[in-house]
Parts: sequence; structure tokens; C-alpha cells
Amino acid sequence: MEQALLENLVLVFVAGLVTAIATGLGAIPFFLVDEISDRWNVVLWGLASGIMVSASVFGLIKEGVATAAGPAWLVVPGMLAGVLIVVAGHEVLEGAEMNAKQYEQADFKKLVLILGILTVHSFPEGVAIGVSFGELGLESADVLTFLGYQLPLLAVFMTIAISIHNVPEGVAISIPLRSMGVSEWRMAWWAVFSSLPQPIGAVIAFYFVTLAKEFLPFGFGFAAGAMIFLVATEFIPEARELGESLPGNGTRELVSGLVAGIALMVPLALF
Repeated sequence: MEQALLENLVLVFVAGLVTAIATGLGAIPFFLVDEISDRWNVVLWGLASGIMVSASVFGLIKEGVATAAGPAWLVVPGMLAGVLIVVAGHEVLEGAEMNAKQYEQADFKKLVLILGILTVHSFPEGVAIGVSFGELGLESADVLTFLGYQLPLLAVFMTIAISIHNVPEGVAISIPLRSMGVSEWRMAWWAVFSSLPQPIGAVIAFYFVTLAKEFLPFGFGFAAGAMIFLVATEFIPEARELGESLPGNGTRELVSGLVAGIALMVPLALF
């Protein structure tokens, strides 16, 4: 039993690590061009927002309501808890945002602060991955066979969704680093580094729902609430700020990205 749990924890960690590595793909455009226009940045933030909201609604909330592992009403307090944890994290770290260039020059106190900031932003996505694997081994779960593992379809869906979503985040991290003369490979490394809380959060969340399967709907709601709140309070405002110099304040680009992100996720949700 302990051996099986260890194997599952390793599997969940690898899934979280895949999403973290995907953030590094955001540096790839800078191997080819010097900079990315504000127009495309707004589109990319819209794309990331559409993906996150779709993954939360069509994946986590839908599964939380439908699962037989626990009472469906737990999704609602789970969502509220997800919002509150992000709000609390922001209150603690308010005014502490740091430039990624400082990673290389940080002393111990700064490094702890940086890791705290990264955790607030990336941990909820890791939690989403972890709880999506919560139905691993349950007979009621829809599964997909991959490399000999019976993976819950929701886990595959969430891993793909967050990996795609992380690419625009990698672009956003790489932009200021480019202006500071950081090399492309270092940009890729710091982009991946910014998402390292995800595999950690995935393992913690999976272990928790393994111990208390009846709280699985709460876990689904927690991850969904946190991610939707991040979209509403960070992703959309970031896109709006970048679009201030564009015609119509970038609304057309933002909406286009949102629609593309939702359209990209809907087929996966129906799979």
C-alpha cells in the first residue's frame, strides 16, 4: 500500500514538474525575436485567462459537483477558501513584488520573500493538478491509459491546460529579463523556477485528498476558486494595463485571447 502511494506521489510530482517546465517554453520566442509587442502580450494574457477559467469551470467545478467521493456542496466552501487563501497571501506580500533579475543577487531573506511570492502565484495551480489526480484508483473515475498507468481524464485535462497556460506566463517573466540583457537560456531557467511551487503543491494536495477522499469536492472547489480569482485580480488587470497604448485599450485583443483560450479547452473538457 505504501509502495503504491509513493508511486502515485511520484507520478503527481512529475505531472506538476511538466507544467513548471512548460513555463520555460515562454522564453522560446526570444531565441527568435528581440521583443514581443504589447498587442501580442495582451492576447497571450487573454489566452491564459480563458484557459484557466475553462479548466476551472469545465474541469474542477464540474468534477467536484459530479464526483461520488464526497458531498457536492463542499465545492462552494472550497471555492471561498481558495479565494481567501489568495487574498491572504497577497495581503502578506503586498508591496513585496520583486523583479526576476534579483533572483541571481538575492540574499537569504530576499530569497525567502521571492519564494513566498512565487508560492502565492503558482501554488493554486499545483493544487489543481494534485486534486485532479485525487480520483486515481477510484473505480468511478473515467481513465486514460498512459505508459501503463490508469490516469483520471480530469488529471490529463488539468495537466495539459495548466501547461498551455504557463507558456504566456513564461513570456511575461522573460520580457523584463530581456530588457536587462539576461541570456535566453537563463530566461528559460527563471521562468521554470517561478513555477516550481506547482509540483510541490500538487503532491501536498494529492496526499491530502488521499487521506480524506470525502473532501475531494472541497479540494476541487479550492483550486477552482483560487485560479478564477487570480484571473480576475491579476491576469485581466495585467492585460488591461498592457493594452493602454492600443486602440480601444486592447479590449479586442483581450477578448480574442479569452475566446481562443476557452475554445482551446472546450474540446478537451468534452473528451
